[in-house]
Amino acid sequence: MNIAALRHDGSLDMDTLLAQAAARAQTAGLRVRGLVMTWPDGAAACGAMVLKDVQTGESFLVSQDLGPGATGCRVDTQGFARASVVLRRALDEQPLPDLVVINRFGGLEAEGEGLAEELMALVAAEVPVLTAVADKHAQAWARFSGEWPLMEPQALPGWLDGLARR
Repeated sequence: MNIAALRHDGSLDMDTLLAQAAARAQTAGLRVRGLVMTWPDGAAACGAMVLKDVQTGESFLVSQDLGPGATGCRVDTQGFARASVVLRRALDEQPLPDLVVINRFGGLEAEGEGLAEELMALVAAEVPVLTAVADKHAQAWARFSGEWPLMEPQALPGWLDGLARR
């Protein structure tokens, strides 16, 4: 299967797992593109959320500082729009990348926003994609993907090994 959508139940540091998977695939000689989440302030509840390009290291701030006591969503949709260029560039490469990492199928993607369009375009182009889906978005993932199964994180090393053997 060309997509590994890791089931995220909150028990693992999925951001670190995805970053390590991207690094492992690069070490294995795969051409890896995509975005992983980083937390410059640590995983603080109100800290900055930054997507990092796994190839170039370019950073994209995808959160807003709403100030103390704010209860609204702090996701910056414009930040995600700016970061999406990384995925669109991957689609333009020839040959196509061996793997594209997309930090999450999250709330924005569940509503058809965020990086949803780029994710679907990559899959349509038959580019292997690695992402994570939180349990709370599993039903939205099923609707979005047409029932692509979620993979347990423990199966990821075998999936990556399969990519490397291609």
